Amino acid sequence: MGSDRAKQFLDLDGMPLLAVTLKTFQSCPHVNAIILVVPPADVDKCRKEIVERFRLDKVIEVVPGGKRRQDSVRLGLEAANEGYGLAVIHDGVRPLIDKDFIGRVVTAARTHRAVITGVPVKETIKEVNSRREVVNTLDRGRLWLIQTPQVFRYEDILTAHREALRKGWEEATDDSLLIEKIGIPVKMVEGLEKNIKVTTPYDLQVARFLLRQN
Repeated sequence: MGSDRAKQFLDLDGMPLLAVTLKTFQSCPHVNAIILVVPPADVDKCRKEIVERFRLDKVIEVVPGGKRRQDSVRLGLEAANEGYGLAVIHDGVRPLIDKDFIGRVVTAARTHRAVITGVPVKETIKEVNSRREVVNTLDRGRLWLIQTPQVFRYEDILTAHREALRKGWEEATDDSLLIEKIGIPVKMVEGLEKNIKVTTPYDLQVARFLLRQN
């Protein structure tokens, strides 16, 4: 991002980006509780400057994360103490999600055992080798760009993450990959074009524009 602050704390129209994301989940009637997983050094800062400042009373825990994304998700799930039927996993830097869409995904998860969200690929996708030579052209009609939220039965996703730790499954950048590996079918729900992940300065400009349009 090229900033002296972590991207989740960058300003998004007068509010930290992470707070924008959390306020949407706070307002969603399908969400009973929120567990916020952050870098260990940011736990106190998030509790005071995000949770308390913006009165996010659905946030029941602020948990220090792990070395990898999958470690952080597992630690968040374990902090729930097995008290919930469904787990909704979302990237904190996807601030343009809306509460109605969260509700639709949660509703789908009451029928399907595991639900992920994404949008169909529009561009042609090429597979290249280490020399950047094209080795394959993929059928874009079968390809989707994956987003969050993703919703799973709590026991399933906790089991999948613990199995990944036990068997050394590395670099699961997507939680549904672990669900697939333990043999549970995953349902795709079409996501939102605006539900971008803020990773670069350009993404932040787009997010500000879209937020103002909304």
